[in-house]
Amino acid sequence: MIIAVDGPAASGKGTLARRIASHLHYAYLDTGKIYRAVGHAVLGAGGDPEDLDAALAAARALNAADLANSELASDIAAVAASKVAALEPVRAVLLGFQKDFAASPPCGLGGAVLDGRDIGTVVCPDAEVKLFVTADVEVRARRRHKELLDKGEASIYPRVLKALKDRDARDSNRSAAPLIAAADAIVVDTTAMDPDEAFASAFGYIQKHTD
Repeated sequence: MIIAVDGPAASGKGTLARRIASHLHYAYLDTGKIYRAVGHAVLGAGGDPEDLDAALAAARALNAADLANSELASDIAAVAASKVAALEPVRAVLLGFQKDFAASPPCGLGGAVLDGRDIGTVVCPDAEVKLFVTADVEVRARRRHKELLDKGEASIYPRVLKALKDRDARDSNRSAAPLIAAADAIVVDTTAMDPDEAFASAFGYIQKHTD
């Protein structure tokens, strides 16, 4: 069983995907971390995430241990991820890793939950369940702003809002695997939902689909 969870930043898709995986005892992969790790590596080497050669070198050198870096949660890494993800050759290098994870979940688990921006459309177009998690950008910005403040990081709401709008535009308008809902995806709008309500909505669909 493969469950694809897509959506824009701060929509709640990561929280939802992790909870689904835990509940079903499935393997979980935050595919955004792959791109964050590549972008972070490029920045760490003093390069530009939009430089194809630098991004390709970082993608080819990536290993699973790199995904555990706590610095990948930063907004700097998120912006870098969006830039390297717009480079089609980089996406091609990283696509195989994601497909292998979905097809053969680690530890012999019976399924995999992958979250990202093109799981249902590109990485796992044949996934049995596809969810597209979204929310109004203002709500997403408030969530991200609060998250940063709770971590003790400096945050200014208007800047967070602008960064999310800019990222949405890059992710939706890029030529390589743009952020769109798969035609057969179920849309979960979390604008007025808390995490428990989002899980109940999504899991109800999964149960109906898999019974």
